[in-house]
Amino acid sequence: MTELPTTLEEAIAQAQIATQAALADGYKRLQVELLFPELKSMPIAEQFLPIFEKYGSHIRIFFPDAGAAALAKREWGEVPFQISDIGSGKTGAKQKIYPEDEIFLFVAPTAIEVIPLEKLCEEIGDRPLVMLNPRLEDAGIVGIGYAARQIRERFIKTIESCYYLRPIFEEAAVFRCYPGLWEVWVRKGDDYQKITELPNRPSGDELDSILMQKQPQTPGEPASVKKSSMFRGLQRFLRALRS
Repeated sequence: MTELPTTLEEAIAQAQIATQAALADGYKRLQVELLFPELKSMPIAEQFLPIFEKYGSHIRIFFPDAGAAALAKREWGEVPFQISDIGSGKTGAKQKIYPEDEIFLFVAPTAIEVIPLEKLCEEIGDRPLVMLNPRLEDAGIVGIGYAARQIRERFIKTIESCYYLRPIFEEAAVFRCYPGLWEVWVRKGDDYQKITELPNRPSGDELDSILMQKQPQTPGEPASVKKSSMFRGLQRFLRALRS
């Protein structure tokens, strides 16, 4: 059983293991979500990248736009892999995807890029891809149009969530680490305790119902993890990003 992580670094390590396990089991479209407020995706991507070292120059990394891609090139310096941007799609997917590319990492794509993103994924075909902290379901993004919303809903269904960690006001957390089930943890005193497991990610109403009950699903001593360590570690990390 995978425990709720106590630090952000531990969460990234768990996400790496979950991604490798899902790829080994044949999944081709994966996503990893670390849903902490203010968390910047580029430093997370940099820590996540070592699992792709065996691919050498055959991994291609996509950022949402040319500005983000240029920033990554400047911040990361000389790297063996290719860095590209999703862009508007006007230049065509075939100019961004090449036969020698073996695996793809999309860093923080949003619903705004969903149309060119789907075109890129069609060109990728059955080669594996991973989406790190996508915002495809972000209800705050407006102006993408009815057609784009339909594409987004259809596209999201093709992606397997292999790692998901979402704190809820420091009182609870939704957690999934492949191949495990979806879990809900709640604070009990100074600890976090797992109260239920589900085959699918709980909807808002389902989560509200679970948190209202706050009762362990099975008898016996529930797994727990210290709350303070997890959130102190997150706060230190966020301060480091802003410095």
